[in-house]
Formats: sequence, structure tokens, C-alpha cells
Amino acid sequence: MAAMDTAREPDARGSPADLAGPGVLRRPVNEAAAARPAAALRPLIARYTGYKQAGVPPARHAGLPSPYLTVIFTLDEPLTIAAHPDPAQPGGDYVTLAGGLHSVPALITHDGYQSGIQLALSPFGARAFFGFPAGELASIDLEAGEVCGTLAAEIHERVHAAMSWPDRFAVLDEVLSRQLLAYQRDGKPEASAEVGFAWQRLLGTGGTISMSALAAETGWSGRHLRTRFAAETGLTPKAAARVVRFYRARRLLQRRAESGKRLDLAALAVHCGYYDQAHLDLEFRALAGAPPTIWLAREFRNLQAGAVAPAEA
Repeated sequence: MAAMDTAREPDARGSPADLAGPGVLRRPVNEAAAARPAAALRPLIARYTGYKQAGVPPARHAGLPSPYLTVIFTLDEPLTIAAHPDPAQPGGDYVTLAGGLHSVPALITHDGYQSGIQLALSPFGARAFFGFPAGELASIDLEAGEVCGTLAAEIHERVHAAMSWPDRFAVLDEVLSRQLLAYQRDGKPEASAEVGFAWQRLLGTGGTISMSALAAETGWSGRHLRTRFAAETGLTPKAAARVVRFYRARRLLQRRAESGKRLDLAALAVHCGYYDQAHLDLEFRALAGAPPTIWLAREFRNLQAGAVAPAEA
């Protein structure tokens, strides 16, 4: 059973106590729940995140780059992506979604109602759950059924029918553990040890290790490492380092905003491996679509409310 933080929730469209009249919410629904997956799944899935909002103002927000693939199973409304990381991919609605690693933001919209469960999937979990390397999903989003077939349909149907966050997270544990065991029994090829090592070094150093040092530690040439790493994960080592640095900086920025602490962006920049605050601003513009202060102002309403939207799409 997943360890989790949650609260009792009404239906996403509002329980009878929430309704001021037919279909009219007296008070908005704004929920978040988080869980760690079953122990066997943790090397491949960092966390489950559940979210429900109803009767809140319509919003647009950035689906930010992160070290995790995005897998979402909606509960009531489809997920609307207005703009994908790959500008050649047209926007669309998704009942379930599987998205690869990317280094530019997506644009997600909702009309005041959204609900679902998001998985933070390591790129090294793609082989087990999709049947191919994460590199094949680089910068694109697909209906999850296109990459994991009936597995996506089963999960979506069962989490939609479940009545609580613990029950929904238990469904994920059951189905994904079964899939992982079948994959391990089949003895299918794994990612190379060198690529796995390089990935862990990038995470462990917060994306600050030099590319020459990373190649030397793997024992490969820089060119060979770039080719093999990108094919497996969807990003080159240099692009992955940028994303890891940004992810760390963004999470620290959020925590400080949530705690009410003063934001020292110059100190944050140095702490996260940027040259200076101007470098941090430049990277936020590229990866989040706005400098840190503007991005935080746009997102802080959700942070204050405790809402969890699908932020890493």
C-alpha cells in the first residue's frame, strides 16, 4: 500500500453539500494528494500525485521540464495541452497521457475543472512500462494507450471507479507492480550500465558535473556518450544537466515561497550551479517561459491553495 498524504474529498464536480443549485458550486473544490509507490516500484517511479479542482477560475500554466517522464490518468475531464514542447505537435485533449523528457515548457489549460493522477516516471522505467526506451518519446505527448496498450485502459477505468485517493494509489501499485514483474521475468534488454551511471551522476551533482568529467567517468568518448544517452533518455547529457539544474532551482524556489522566506535569487543561483542571477533568469526564461519572479507570481495562487496541477507534462 502506498504511503501517502491526503484528505477526504468530494466528487470533482462537487458533492451535494457543495452545490448551491443544479450544477452550481457553493464553494470550490481544490485538493491535492501525494504518495510514494510500492517499494519495488520506487527505483522507477518517484511519486504519485493526485489533484482535483472544480469551480476555480480557468487557468493556463506551464508544463515544466523535469527529470521525469509524465504519465497522467485523468478522472473526470480530459487534460488539455494547448502547446507541446515540440511546436510541430498540435494541441489536444488527453484522457490518459504519456510524455517524454523535454527542455522547453508545454502550455496546459483548464476551464476551472481538472482532476487526475500523475506519475513521475524515471526514463529508465519506460522500457518496463512502455516496452521501449524513453528516447522514443523525446519532447512529444501521446495517449498512454498508444504506448502501453490495455495497461493504460485498465488503470484509467479502475482509478476512475475508485472512491478515495488511497484506493486510487493502491490500484497503481497493484497494476504497475504486476507489469514490472512480468517485464523482469521476460528478461528483456535493460539500459546500459554506463548510461544509468551517467544519469545518476547528473542527478547526484544537481546537473553541475562537467560533460568531459562525465564522459571520463563512464569510460566512453563524449560523442558516444551523447549518442547512447540521448537514445535512452530523450535528452543529451548537456540538455539533461540543464533540466536537472532547473528542476532543483525551481523546487527550492517553490519551497521558499511556500514557507514565506525571503527570496535571495542571487544566492539561489550560486547554490544551484548557475554563474549568477542573470544566468538563472536566462535559464528560467528558456525552460519555464518567464524569469523566476514572474513565473512564481503566476503559479503562487496554486501553491497557496495547495492545488497540484499537472506541472511536469
